Order: sequence, then structure tokens, then C-alpha cells
Amino acid sequence: MDEYLEKLRSGALKLYALEQALPAADAVAVRRAYIEAETGTALPTLGAFAISPERVTRRNCENMIGAVQVPVGVAGPLRVRGEHADGSYWLPLATTEGALVASVNRGCSAITRAGGAEVRIFADRMTRAPVFAARSVAHSAEIVRWVEAHFAELREAAGATTRHGRLVGATCSVAGTSVFVRLEFTTGDAMGMNMVTIASEAVAAVVERETGARLVSSSGNLCTDKKPAAVNVVSGRGRTVAAGVLLPDDLIRDVLKTDAASLVEVNTRKNLVGSARAGALGFNAHAANVIAALFIACGQDPAHVVEGSLAVTTIDPAPGGAYVAVTLPALPLGTVGGGTAIETQAECLGILGVAGGGDPPGEHAKALAEIVAAGVLAGEISLLSAQAAGHLARAHVTLGRG
Repeated sequence: MDEYLEKLRSGALKLYALEQALPAADAVAVRRAYIEAETGTALPTLGAFAISPERVTRRNCENMIGAVQVPVGVAGPLRVRGEHADGSYWLPLATTEGALVASVNRGCSAITRAGGAEVRIFADRMTRAPVFAARSVAHSAEIVRWVEAHFAELREAAGATTRHGRLVGATCSVAGTSVFVRLEFTTGDAMGMNMVTIASEAVAAVVERETGARLVSSSGNLCTDKKPAAVNVVSGRGRTVAAGVLLPDDLIRDVLKTDAASLVEVNTRKNLVGSARAGALGFNAHAANVIAALFIACGQDPAHVVEGSLAVTTIDPAPGGAYVAVTLPALPLGTVGGGTAIETQAECLGILGVAGGGDPPGEHAKALAEIVAAGVLAGEISLLSAQAAGHLARAHVTLGRG
């Protein structure tokens, strides 16, 4: 180790090149020792991890020095009645927020006692939106008309880059001489950003060649990736999924300690009116909380919680109770690729029965989307009930959040 540390100090060896000279585990250890010396901070706990660094250093993380451990709790069982996920599930939730797992657990109990959450996927489309420069407004119009008339040609170009993705839509938007082409793909069991980026570049090359447009960027921010955007609320991104359950009055009273009228009012004044008054894009209580915990546990890209938080929670009065639903317009996720193959994350996907590719392709990712939506529903039901009953602060104090 001393030899490599000296080379790092002298500049003869770069931190990022350690894996080229050493096995991955040794490279991580040397890099950590170097950072310890540079910062004067001992990192024994950061260096104690169970995951294998060989794949992680190739696919997931550059300049690795260790791993941060996030506590994982389970909530459930949660009865899900979807078209791809149909059964009872234990939700692995990675979080450091006391009360979150307990709250979701209570929501799971309410949903399961009510017969389960019915869940449906309404769209399955990952997007990328190249931006082109036109010579004039007239040229912009020519580009748009060409794209609209030659979709089959663009689909063929995209298809040549991937076995698992398929171009299913292309929508143009213009701002003067800027032309955006929002491309939509199915991506099987992958979240698919790398897949659609490569395919989009192939499509863009055809557009450039045939129209004289100049590609400025393969991502023009109309996708919209990892940023709050109305286009994702309206048009969706990733999986568009909704979950709902009819809660009877006695269950609302006995399990949730409130009543249907109070639930409806809290949701209306908080999630709908309050969010509108704030100019929010998400109309929900804390959808991001549950999505983040599931995403971190299951190897998803946590930055996509931004899109996931664009959720709408609705509560309709119903005879003898209330019907609670959540709609998630943009839920990018997958069960292959990214962090899903890291050992601990793969085990969490295994808890849900969706690790790896599904049969047929795409089945596992769709099942995961349905489970996440049902989990968000559980979280919304529990938090809104706590607020309706005036129990929110008490729960946080009891569970260490005071």
C-alpha cells in the first residue's frame, strides 16, 4: 500500500487510475487511506461494507472509498391488486427519518384490511428531448413537419441501437429557432436513460441529415430529467401509475383514529388548495418520502424522486367511507441496470419478487411501479390521518423526532 500512496502523493498515479493497477478491493482501500491522510479523518466505518466493489467500481461509482449505510426497515404486509403485482408485499424502506416506516406500516395495515390497493399503469414511456437549432422560424416549421411525416424512419434508426427499447412517440415543440423533439420509448425492465440517450442520438443524426437542423444537445431539458416540470405532470415520464382503495368508516375510525369527513377536508385544504396556493407541481402530503426510501433500498436513481414527487392525492366521499387514491404521472424506475445489481439492493428487490428481468420483458419493472404506487398510497393515508386526528407531532416525539 505504501508504494501506491507515495505514487499518489507525487502525482505519478491518479486516484481514478488505481483500479487499473490493483484489484478493486485493494484500490478502494488505498484510495481511502490516501483520503484519510489528506483530510486527517479516520474512515474505518466507511470502509466496512458488505457489497463487492468489483462491479460497483466498473458500473456505479468512480473513485470509491467505501459505502454509506442507510438503515432499512420493512413495512407491511401490503396487499396489492395490480395487473403486474398481485399479492402481499413487505416494503423495504431505506431511511434515517424516524416515524416514516411506522407511518407507512400503519397505512399498509389499513389498505390490507380494506381488501388491498387496486393499481393500474396508464403509460410506460421514458423520454429524451434533443434540441436543434434552425436557421429561421420557417426552417423550424420545416423540421417539425419532416419529423411528423417520417416517424417510421426515426423509429427504425432508434431500433438499430437497442434490443430492449422501442421508439413509440415523437412530439415537437418550437421556441423561435429552437426545435425540441420529445422522444418517447418503452424500455423493458430497465429505467432506460442510457438506452434512450443512445437511441435519441441516432434519431437526431437522421433529423440533422434530412432537415439541415443543427443538433445543439441530445438533451434539451424538455425530457424533463431530474427536474420538476409541468410537462412530466401532463404527459408523464417513465411509468404513469395510480393506486386507490375504499376505506370503510369503521376502519378509518379504528385503525386511523379519524373519520372520512376529516380526511376529505385535510386533503382538500392541504394537498389541493394549499399546494395550488404554493404554486406546487405535486399535490400530495409526502409522496417523495416513500419513493425515496424505496428507491434507495432498491437501487434506483434517487434523483428521480424529483419526478416521482409530482403526485396527486385525491379523496372522494363514498357511501360508508372514503375512496383514497394517488396518481404518479412520472415514475422512472427499473429492475435491471443502474444500482439494481448491487448485492444489498438486489436483495431488497428480491424481497419484492422483482429482481432482474421479468418474463415477458418489462413485467418486473411494471410490478415494481405498482408496488411503489401502493406504498405511496399507504404513506399518504397514514400521514393525512395523523394530521386529521392531530397526532403528527406526538408520533414524531414518540419515535425520536422531537
